[in-house]
Amino acid sequence: MKNLSRREFVVTASAATVAAAALPGFAAPARQRVFVASNTPDGILAYDWDPIAGDLVFAGAAAKINNVDWITMSADRRHLFAAAEVDSFNGKPTGEVASFRLQDGKLTPLSAENSASTGTCHICLDHTGRVLLAADYFGGSGASFLVNDGKLSPLVWSEHYTEHGPDPVRQPTAHAHFASVSPDNRFAYFNDLGGDSIHIYSLNAATGILTPAGIYKTKPGSGPRTLHFHPNGHSAYSVNEMAATVDVLQWSRADGKLTMVTRIDLLPAGFKGGGHACDTVITKDGRFVYFTNREYDFIYGFKADTRTAALTPIARFNCGGPIPRNFVLDPTERWMLVANQTSGKISIFARNPETGALAEKGKSVAAATPMCILFT
Repeated sequence: MKNLSRREFVVTASAATVAAAALPGFAAPARQRVFVASNTPDGILAYDWDPIAGDLVFAGAAAKINNVDWITMSADRRHLFAAAEVDSFNGKPTGEVASFRLQDGKLTPLSAENSASTGTCHICLDHTGRVLLAADYFGGSGASFLVNDGKLSPLVWSEHYTEHGPDPVRQPTAHAHFASVSPDNRFAYFNDLGGDSIHIYSLNAATGILTPAGIYKTKPGSGPRTLHFHPNGHSAYSVNEMAATVDVLQWSRADGKLTMVTRIDLLPAGFKGGGHACDTVITKDGRFVYFTNREYDFIYGFKADTRTAALTPIARFNCGGPIPRNFVLDPTERWMLVANQTSGKISIFARNPETGALAEKGKSVAAATPMCILFT
């Protein structure tokens, strides 16, 4: 099959949708609840998603919690967890982590705890669902909590990082930005943008305690922001925000170590403007990988070798607005949704699953300071 142009893809996708809807016995998938983390007092916004038309309809504020940067969900879809980037909580100088019960598309508060320090910007659950990890940006710390039927324990482990990078403006202190867990759940990772490091730990899923197991050092001044593991089970991508590069890494199952294989530049050759690389999306089959960049705003799509995770560029695509903070594929992987932070919009683009290409033009839906998109 030939590769379609983006214009041809939009026309073909629209025609296919109409044709499918006309088939006898065709049943359109039910609308799906989507939550959006909002860096506003409303905190978590609710939307309904139509995967046939690619429409997102606002359904109101789902939870009043200040300045939510990130949300994640338990594997059984019964509980949602949030990271609030605030300067104080419960009278202490820390960010907040909170949990909610999810039922019939509605959120009910369950628990809220102090993180280790200020600016809690990211959280993740381990693969058992019994441990929640939190990264505190301004305080430069990592933290862990136990989870019992959706309720968070008080802090059980934390570490405050002391490294700093060569950039006196962006890296005067440590800035923990992202927490992740290895494919086998034996190791945990914290990306420290301020210290040009990824801290590696052995993870005890029963106690939530993390034990130091090494460190991955990036190029000075790179600012490692996020870490995502490829479905092949032995590769990962670390996005360097400040350098606008991606470290393609080999992951060691034996000791959790990360080793650089190659480094990918996200900005065009000779480009002199700003570049702040941000987030990563990997398709479920591992065949395509996408990265976002802010200031010079775009999504960069790549074909990925499913065995080695090596990347071959496809194209830079429109992201729909300034500062694409987070982006996700819908469950059908036929639509890309982008949280454009400063435009106050979520942009939606059709995607060709065969080529990985995104449509040149999309549609946008209002969302107050969107930070993270989560399909239930």
